[in-house]
Amino acid sequence: MGRKFFVGGNWKCNGTAEDVKKIVATLNAGQIPSTDVVEVVVSPPFVFLTSVKSELRPEIQVAAQNCWVKKGGAFTGEVSAEMLANLGIPWVILGHSERRALLNETNEFVGDKVAYALSQGLKVIACVGETLEQREAGTTMEVVAAQTKAIADKISSWDNVVLAYEPVWAIGTGKVASPAQAQEVHAGLRKWFSDNVSAEVSASTRIIYGGSVSGSNCKELGGQTDVDGFLVGGASLKPEFIDIIKAAEVKKSA
Repeated sequence: MGRKFFVGGNWKCNGTAEDVKKIVATLNAGQIPSTDVVEVVVSPPFVFLTSVKSELRPEIQVAAQNCWVKKGGAFTGEVSAEMLANLGIPWVILGHSERRALLNETNEFVGDKVAYALSQGLKVIACVGETLEQREAGTTMEVVAAQTKAIADKISSWDNVVLAYEPVWAIGTGKVASPAQAQEVHAGLRKWFSDNVSAEVSASTRIIYGGSVSGSNCKELGGQTDVDGFLVGGASLKPEFIDIIKAAEVKKSA
């Protein structure tokens, strides 16, 4: 059994109620491959989660963009994993580089978040990635391995985790890791799993790529052996997201 292609759309902090209606209408009308070919998840801002969940076609799932690190309580402005589970939100994105950089979330904090979300029955898209300085210093694998290890140290199963490799220098910059660069890091992460977790986890865990994915580059990126899909930012707000979802077909025909 191969790894099912996975396409996530991270809407980030964008949109009005009207914008969201349009995006949902586009997704509902779009022709996308069946759920046995691709798993599709979109991640609206918290305030739109329930409306998107109720209005979106059922084969497209929803994800929150973050959740609190432990049980809810006196944490003003936070949203707990329990609340998401209670609303029937199946997925959450954790450790996105914007949160690591802007809100100083550490590797350990992200590991704790992933473990707690999983304990509450959520599935997790966990993000790792290096900055331009780190890539130029040749420490890419060291950085992403440390980020992945911090998660591995806290969880006992990877069954409900998708790992998103997002080179920070490629997010929203228009710069894309070349298919060869993406494949190299994905293969490196798979080897890390094999060496440090298990051969089974290495073979079954989906590692997706994020960073300026578009309708024009998605097929070549998606065709790489160890690239199991995408986490898409800006393009997930546009009709071309449908084309990116269709890139899953490259694996089906492979």
